[in-house]
Amino acid sequence: MALVLVTGGTGTLGRPVCDRLRALGHEVRVLSRHSPPYAVDLRDGTGLGAAVEGVDTIVHCASSPRGGDEKAVENLLAAARTAGVGHLVYISIVGVDRVPLGYYRVKHRVERLIERAGESQGPGWTVLRTTQFHDLVLQVLSGAARLPLVLPVPSGVSVQPVDTAEVADRLAQLAAGPPGGRVPDMGGPEVRPLRELAEVYLRASGRRRTVVPVRLAGKAYARFRAGGHLTPGHAVGRVTFEEFLGRRLP
Repeated sequence: MALVLVTGGTGTLGRPVCDRLRALGHEVRVLSRHSPPYAVDLRDGTGLGAAVEGVDTIVHCASSPRGGDEKAVENLLAAARTAGVGHLVYISIVGVDRVPLGYYRVKHRVERLIERAGESQGPGWTVLRTTQFHDLVLQVLSGAARLPLVLPVPSGVSVQPVDTAEVADRLAQLAAGPPGGRVPDMGGPEVRPLRELAEVYLRASGRRRTVVPVRLAGKAYARFRAGGHLTPGHAVGRVTFEEFLGRRLP
């Protein structure tokens, strides 16, 4: 069995990835900014050499919409090359090459950095793009529901949320195998209007709000309306949003 380093190993996705890897018999090393003994800020890189020493595979889940992902992966790749790590698995997002959103563009550039490193004596690589997690959709809807009386949602936008546990299973499988390059995208089981999921959330949470579609401006919104973040041909997830809410909400 392999020694696997999981960056962001205490996060929403990283934690179940660690659990799945251990269940498969792998030794797991957890890296996060506040989790000793491998408490490392990837943007700084201090202590990263010790974290990757002896590691066979890295599953890179750490990411921040607040910035720093490119510097983080550059530091990670340099340390991986020095340590002779053979495989790096990266979790990305469906549509990073189609939706002109700042965070998506960063994720796409990180993909390219990983690919180029693999072409120049860096670790072999696997990139998995998934649709939005159920957790993110819930976060967006519950945040919007803090307003009194109404729950605003972007007009004309559909989503294809996928269950975090299913993504964790897939990442663990990929980590246990050889580098696969860009593997097939992973989408949730259903493409559904965000307005419809807002109604589902309100019923499940017992809140009373009027769902109000709001038309937004900008190229990113236009691409979301056009479905640039969806992958209906890869609807391999099984857990629906209703089933997720049934587990998550009291």
